[in-house]
Amino acid sequence: MKIKRQKHAKKTLTFYKYSFGFREPYQVLLDGTFCQAALKNKIQIKEQLPKYLMGEVQLCTSRCVLKELESLGKELYGAKLIAQRFQVRSCSHFKDPVSGSVCLLSLADDNNPHHYFIATQDQELSTKIKKRAGVPLMFIIQNTIVLDKPSPKSLSHVQAAQVGQLVPEHQKQNIEHLKDEQGVATESGRRGRKRKHQSGPNPLSCLKKKKKDPKPSVKAAGEQSKRKRKRKRGKPAVLQAT
Repeated sequence: MKIKRQKHAKKTLTFYKYSFGFREPYQVLLDGTFCQAALKNKIQIKEQLPKYLMGEVQLCTSRCVLKELESLGKELYGAKLIAQRFQVRSCSHFKDPVSGSVCLLSLADDNNPHHYFIATQDQELSTKIKKRAGVPLMFIIQNTIVLDKPSPKSLSHVQAAQVGQLVPEHQKQNIEHLKDEQGVATESGRRGRKRKHQSGPNPLSCLKKKKKDPKPSVKAAGEQSKRKRKRKRGKPAVLQAT
């Protein structure tokens, strides 16, 4: 079962690497619910996550998550101790802290430029994460950490990029202009016609035709031979002087 989970994780990681540019060290943002589930199921996050993702990992959280855990009291004291061991990422809520879920959503906003993984047990947060392209989701189920498969939003984003639907309009016009100039295939799949350049007449067609000597016909040849015979017969014989 462990080998199967790692194969699934490797396949999903490959998707995010080549489609959204994820690289090691993987940055995993954890909220209080994930830390609480790890504590309850006796999961050593710092040890197990790098093994599961088969690479270097940076575990991190936010100030809002820590503030939220502090406000919830003794029940989540253990989760708070776990979260305090991780790196704290700066957010825009320094003066006015928000809930952990809102904070993590803001950190993964704008197409997730920092390539964060979101680790949470919050179902509402998970649903919102799946509506964003390029944000891997992690959770704990049956005492194990699971990397969720790519969401339909991520898959459709990649498909749209492959067919060029996400190319800006001005870039499309430039591409079409270059295609017309080079005479390459158009979007419909047919090859564009190359522009015909005006050229002068074919120089071979301007040459004067050579006059061929007409071959004498058989009849003309026969008449010419008769004339020669008549001339020979009509000549007077020369008498020799005695």
